[in-house]
Amino acid sequence: MNPEYSFFDAVCKSFDKAAKYTKFDVGILEQIKQCNSVLRMHFPVKVGDKVEVIKAYRVQHSNHQRPCKGGIRFSEMVNLDEVMALSALMTYKCAIVNVPFGGAKGGISINPKNYSVYELEKITRRYTSELIKKNFIGPGEDVPAPDYGTGEREMSWILDTYMAMHPGQVEAQGCVTGKPTSQGGVHGRKEATGLGVFYGIREVCKNVEVMGKLGLSTGVEGKKVIVQGLGNVGYHSAKFFQEGGAIIVGLAEYEGSIYNENGLDVEAVVAHRKQTGSILDFPGASNLSSNTAALEAPCDILIPAALENVINEGNANNVKAKIVGEAANGPLTPEADDILNAKGVLVVPDMYLNAGGVTVSYFEWLKNLSHVSYGRLEKRFMETQSANILAQIESMTGNTVTESQRKVIVHGPDEIDLVRSGLEETMIKATNEIFACWKANPEIKDMRTASFVVAINKVGTSYMELGIFP
Repeated sequence: MNPEYSFFDAVCKSFDKAAKYTKFDVGILEQIKQCNSVLRMHFPVKVGDKVEVIKAYRVQHSNHQRPCKGGIRFSEMVNLDEVMALSALMTYKCAIVNVPFGGAKGGISINPKNYSVYELEKITRRYTSELIKKNFIGPGEDVPAPDYGTGEREMSWILDTYMAMHPGQVEAQGCVTGKPTSQGGVHGRKEATGLGVFYGIREVCKNVEVMGKLGLSTGVEGKKVIVQGLGNVGYHSAKFFQEGGAIIVGLAEYEGSIYNENGLDVEAVVAHRKQTGSILDFPGASNLSSNTAALEAPCDILIPAALENVINEGNANNVKAKIVGEAANGPLTPEADDILNAKGVLVVPDMYLNAGGVTVSYFEWLKNLSHVSYGRLEKRFMETQSANILAQIESMTGNTVTESQRKVIVHGPDEIDLVRSGLEETMIKATNEIFACWKANPEIKDMRTASFVVAINKVGTSYMELGIFP
């Protein structure tokens, strides 16, 4: 890959490609494209016997909606260009799935494996205090979430630090999402991104016209799928595809990749990795030559769910999949995008496909503001109503249902049922909006451009309706 490659420039290139299909003034388009606020930090933390200066960032890309929203990643690879690009994608992502947030992103340039839990806690709390000082965090200002290298634990540290510095703020729990459920988190958040990937691809595969052009039958059932990355997103994507009737023929992790054209059991591979430390040498599967070789193996659907730029100018021509679903952020370079589009491969873009995380984060934020868990008010009422209806039907027909059927029929919605239902509706609606835009603009050649047009139209309309241009 070109060492001068800029992730943010790549996002801007895609933006410019789509902007010509919109009708906004060039100044408005420039305002949408640029990052509103950039915070660069250097702060000292005692690590062992030494003081270490930690480099960190928080970028707010757009304030057309408040609060801003975006994850925080811990990685040695974190840099300003990456954080700016990811914050921009968050703006467009939220717009596409109709989540009323502006885009933001944060990162700390460390390898979390090099620090103890206590040291990570100190770094996270100090980072949070720096965000508070600059007003870059708050339930109505900027709401972080987990990303690469972070999870519920780090979010709970952020919450505790924020609450300690804002005593009595009744909405304080809404300052961060991705929290443990005991701290105001929502059931279903952990698997949300992977489940959203499945819902999105499933909806794409229902489109008769698109599948016809690809030479594929409709539906995900029986489709051969390769997933690169077995982290949270990759694991749950593979799991839900398998449960949906697809055949997982390949899996890849940093130590290598495996392939079996007859299918792999995802849970069995995960168990094998826990036992041996590697997915390699899984019984019945072939080891491929490298951890990137799975990207070029035969399949119908390829899901890169790890880091950026894994499909680039050097290997894009070797991709054999008919559909590439970007579960990770920016797994394709612009050059790879052009190559795959020229080959007739359908690239389902990250800015829409991996929006499950921010969608469910939105649900969590709403829960924190309302102080009521989903399902608490209606669950018992719905169960009683369904039981009464069932009893009337049984009385009228003289037939009775089995006990297992009764449990399914009268079951009232739990929080996770409502969260997953809301996520499914979000992904279905977003898919249909993108396809409608694509169909209305025949000159648009790819789904990414259609997605950007949808996003730009929504963000631009918000700016115009705000009347911020004197």
